[in-house]
Amino acid sequence: MQEQTKQSETEAPSEDTKERSDDASSENKETMEQTGYTVAVPSSYKTSSDHPGTVTRLDYDSKDYVGDGAAITKTAYVYTPYGYDENDEENRYNIVYLMHGWGGRAGEYFEYSSTKNMFDHLIENGEIPPVIIVSATFYNENSDTGFSGSIAEFRQFHRDFEENLMPAVEGRFHTYAQSASDEDLKDSRDHRAFGGFSLGSVTTWLQFCYDTDYIRYFLPMSGSCWYYGTYGDFQIERNVDFIEQLVKDHDLDERGYFIYHAVGTQDAVKSQSIDMAEEMLERSDVFTPENYMFHLKDGGYHDFDAVQEYLYNALPLFFGSEES
Repeated sequence: MQEQTKQSETEAPSEDTKERSDDASSENKETMEQTGYTVAVPSSYKTSSDHPGTVTRLDYDSKDYVGDGAAITKTAYVYTPYGYDENDEENRYNIVYLMHGWGGRAGEYFEYSSTKNMFDHLIENGEIPPVIIVSATFYNENSDTGFSGSIAEFRQFHRDFEENLMPAVEGRFHTYAQSASDEDLKDSRDHRAFGGFSLGSVTTWLQFCYDTDYIRYFLPMSGSCWYYGTYGDFQIERNVDFIEQLVKDHDLDERGYFIYHAVGTQDAVKSQSIDMAEEMLERSDVFTPENYMFHLKDGGYHDFDAVQEYLYNALPLFFGSEES
């Protein structure tokens, strides 16, 4: 994604939001500021943990939704935390689905050892509960991975997610869904999150547009909603109008939802995220701090270093305050 950035009128968060105390990872969204700067990942979190999780390849049946609907096989990679036992039917785990950006691939989030190490340390130190993490893809073997082709693929990804990926993953791994039935997947929405970077961020917004019956927590990283419009035609106000209406139509204030939105101050495509954040923050009666946060990575670029920091800051906000 290439874009000329523009100067935002959003007021920068105060300097004192850039630092947090040693126990700040235990802060939840009731005590954190709605806007602020992200906090850097400790260097020790990028080294190997004494309690590493395991990554498993999962091939699953799907369809070519952009093409002719033919049956295909897709792949996702699944992280299970240290101590996970496939024979243990009692312990259940929260789950986070993550999506790559343009040209990415399944398993990309685990190809950077420092990111997997960070997940291990967050769990080991009790900053997040043991969690299953899925690194998926909107591509398949028939996909056109050019920019236009990628847009076509991620616009249809919610169908793969609902009909194939989620049932395949949660029919095998022990999440809070008691089975892979649609009813049980919906009943366990409080224990499910979805995030993504760049075009994966756009995919995350679309997951909010289609799948709040299944997902409570969202992490769009460097990208805005393109339900209406596309790159260069962002239609910010119209998209936020639509999201606001979804909140009302799906009774999300009562059922609960939370969006942690992030971008870097040096990100080449930051303007779409900042513009969307400004629009949402202006509607403070709808998008309260309990439901929506927007944080900047000071000096952050459009890269995986920024992604790691967004994950480090967001994940402790997702499940920590929820009852099992």
